[in-house]
Amino acid sequence: MKLRTIGLISTLALALLAAPLPAEAQQAGKVYRIGFLISASAEGIGSESENYDATEHFIDAFRQGLRELGYVEGKNFVLEIRWGEAKRDRLFNLAAELVRLKVDVIVAEGGLAIRAAKKATRVIPIVMRTGSDPVKRGFVASLAHPGGNITGMISLDTGLSGKRLELLAEMVPGVKRIAVLTPSRKFMARDEYKEMEAAARALGVKLQILKARDANTIDSAFLAMSKERAEALNVTPSIRFIQHLDRIRDLATKNRLPSMHFHGTYVETGGLMFYGANVAAEYRRTARIVDKILKGAKPADLPVEQATTYELVINLKTAKQLGIAIPPVMLMLADRVIR
Repeated sequence: MKLRTIGLISTLALALLAAPLPAEAQQAGKVYRIGFLISASAEGIGSESENYDATEHFIDAFRQGLRELGYVEGKNFVLEIRWGEAKRDRLFNLAAELVRLKVDVIVAEGGLAIRAAKKATRVIPIVMRTGSDPVKRGFVASLAHPGGNITGMISLDTGLSGKRLELLAEMVPGVKRIAVLTPSRKFMARDEYKEMEAAARALGVKLQILKARDANTIDSAFLAMSKERAEALNVTPSIRFIQHLDRIRDLATKNRLPSMHFHGTYVETGGLMFYGANVAAEYRRTARIVDKILKGAKPADLPVEQATTYELVINLKTAKQLGIAIPPVMLMLADRVIR
């Protein structure tokens, strides 16, 4: 009798171990629908460039991240990609559309997209990817404990603005006047400017702050740079400037201005320098956050992750076009040189 009881218990234990857990059984055969809401337009990044589309490159990095985790597109996940064209109303409508499609999670790229997704749903998990402070912008309660339905990846530009200026000055030895392109009327009240201004004082460089928000004001800003004889250009982070990537790059080349950019796409398509987070690496990490959520984790319990991989990229072809001899120390510092 005792042996029979032990045998029965063993059989039941083995059966329980072999049986799928309820959550696993429920997800078997499920095709996850992942919404991708992007603040920019499909044509907004690298649109006029012959062979480089940055946003597709980053989405491919996200796909790669999912593949590394065992996902197969079309078999157990599909992407619903929506482009906002930097238009607030359009983004809010697209976010509502993704909610109606009952996506399992929304990946929101850029502040406008995050805000639109946040307004559209407090239930569907949102995984953000942004360069701004999500606490200051009201997206999450804190980085460690987001609360609500939002978590994700951030690459804060805090601390980078001064470094970008230093690297630009290193690239152009003896530079005395650097133009700074910004879309914000309140730029000089921000921490970003304070860091940049402190770096400029230490370098003995004068900053020429120029505001631009569209094609016409960008053209006017470059005329002002020429008039004041700016010797280099620092482009501050803004989706508006991503929309006009080609124009800024071409005008910088035409005016023979060595330029530092906040987005790697500028350098991939002909800009001179980029220093910042490796966005492709961020998207692969974003895929891992999405995976955790699809497996049952709640955004409120997942700390917001910060970028850990930063890179300096230099376009050697552009330097030659501008007639710049790149200092050897810059080539040593560069993580990647485009030849």
